[in-house]
Amino acid sequence: MANDENYLTLQRVPGRGSLGEGGNDSTSAKLMETRHRAFSFARVHAITVNTLTELTRLKVFYVLLVFALLLIGSSIFMVQFTFQQEFQILKDVSLGAMSIFTSLLAIVATARLIPQDIEDRTVYTILSKPVPRLEYLLGKIAGVLLLLAISTLVMSAVFLLVLYTREQAVLQATIRHMSAGPRGQLEDAIRAVHASAFNIDLAPGVVIIYLKACLLAALTLFVSTFATTNIFTIVVMVFIYFIGHLQATAREYWLQAHSSGVLTRIFLALVALLFPDLQAFNLVDDIVAGTAISLGLFFKTSLLGIFYTTIYTLLAAVVFYGKEL
Repeated sequence: MANDENYLTLQRVPGRGSLGEGGNDSTSAKLMETRHRAFSFARVHAITVNTLTELTRLKVFYVLLVFALLLIGSSIFMVQFTFQQEFQILKDVSLGAMSIFTSLLAIVATARLIPQDIEDRTVYTILSKPVPRLEYLLGKIAGVLLLLAISTLVMSAVFLLVLYTREQAVLQATIRHMSAGPRGQLEDAIRAVHASAFNIDLAPGVVIIYLKACLLAALTLFVSTFATTNIFTIVVMVFIYFIGHLQATAREYWLQAHSSGVLTRIFLALVALLFPDLQAFNLVDDIVAGTAISLGLFFKTSLLGIFYTTIYTLLAAVVFYGKEL
């Protein structure tokens, strides 16, 4: 549970001191109102740091992180085929674990923010500083996104370490078995091992996984603004998660079964806005298969993730401004 002392830094933001004894009351009130309304990155930063600290104290965070790291690490023992198949399975298991973990963490961590602050009455302390509600929400979502970034970096480091370890083992076995053969064949085999292990598409794949988690965090924040409990928010987000992954298939079936008129396209656009197409962020299969991810596809998917994250954050702010506390 957050303490009021965690937010004392909000009171020490520059430009929020007393006006002095010479000013009259009306002028003081106007100036103080102006200062309170001015957007402050310092206040947002204070809330972001406090949110990150709170989230890192959650046991569920460490349970999910340890589970994901164990799954990534154990993938090195699941491979007993050709080295191409070994690397494919390792990438599939590791990237899949990263995607599932970041998605679960985004939903679970964000779902508790507002309901927990209301239950602990921390939100009343923060907003009475006074801190604008937009800054409060931005600080909260920034804390979650920062936690997701740290988690993604940790899992990526473990994944690359496991992949590198396996690559070195395969290289040693290849050199040992082909040392007596022609040098040209050995060099070709070594290049094939390097090409199968590491490729340039791994980095865009990890970025897309992170942006998908950011989208889910922003959508969860939006749902939590009108939800009463974090359990309700999590249940709703689980339904949205599955709907988002099945949306592309349902859309194709709908277009085949019905005419693709203007009303149909408007309806599908509204559905896509309410339920984002999460399958568009699933590039793991292409990466595992060795299919090159074009820059156009990467930027399109990245912009889609940023767009949804921004829209849902703004919608959350609109709903939260009208919420009675």
